Formats: sequence, C-alpha cells, structure tokens
Amino acid sequence: MPPLPLSHYAILTSMLAPALFLTATAALLTTANSRLARMVDRARGLMRELADNDDPAERVVIEKRIALQRTRSRMLLRASQLFYVAISCFVGTSLSIAGDALLGHRLSQLPTLLAVLGVLSMLTASVVLAREASLAVAAVNHEMDDAHARAHRLHRPPPAP
Repeated sequence: MPPLPLSHYAILTSMLAPALFLTATAALLTTANSRLARMVDRARGLMRELADNDDPAERVVIEKRIALQRTRSRMLLRASQLFYVAISCFVGTSLSIAGDALLGHRLSQLPTLLAVLGVLSMLTASVVLAREASLAVAAVNHEMDDAHARAHRLHRPPPAP
C-alpha cells in the first residue's frame, strides 16, 4: 500500500484536536446527566415528604428545598444543552476540516469558528455546572443544619422545675 500524501496526514492530524475535545465534552455531559438523575431522585423524595407532612412550618422548608431543586434542574438542563452544542461544534470542526481540503480551501475560516464556538460552549457549560454543584452542596448543608436543629429540639432535656 503506497503512503498517503502529506495532505491526508495533515488533515487527519488536524482532526485529532476536535476529537479530544469531543471526548472531554462527552465525559462532562455524562457527569451532568448523572447529576440530573440524582437531583430528580432528590426532588421526588422531597415531593413525597411534602405530601406526607402536615406541619405548616416543615412544609415551607420542604417547598423551599423543592424550589432549589427546580433551580438546579434548570441549570443542569442548560449545561447539558451547551455540552450538546459543543459536541456538535467539534464534530462540525472535524467535518469542515475534511471538507475544506476537499473543496480547495473554500471553508478556511469555518473550522476555526466552529472550534471556538465549541470551546466557548464547553467553558460556559462548565461554569454553569460548577455553579450548580455549589447549589447542591449548599442544599446538603442546609438539610444537615435543619436535621441537627430538629434533633436538638427532640432530645432537649426537660426544663428544670
């Protein structure tokens, strides 16, 4: 088999960077989807707690927790959408690199534009995901604080006579 011309090597080599970004983006998308699944489970648990609870003060606390989960779900959805945009841009980058070579370099700016859009989408999604992680930790901290306070109220020694 004769060796491929240098231009084919150059094309294949230039398609490696988008492929690496594609892999990284897919891993982050998997993380976002996993976080979404855990958030949905927690929201369903909170909705069951709300349905089973008659204490007005506790219901207010649970409703606030549900509202926080709703905010998290929107953020996770937005991050996932941005990751999908990034994946599309990286695939488009690879295709446009090959297309540019086949069409006589008429698409010379398109691969760069798609790569930049992909990286910006990935960056934005990562920032949104980091913010959502902060909300998740804050939610857990609030729940621990509430459980601690509730335990102290339930196990408080009776007042001295």
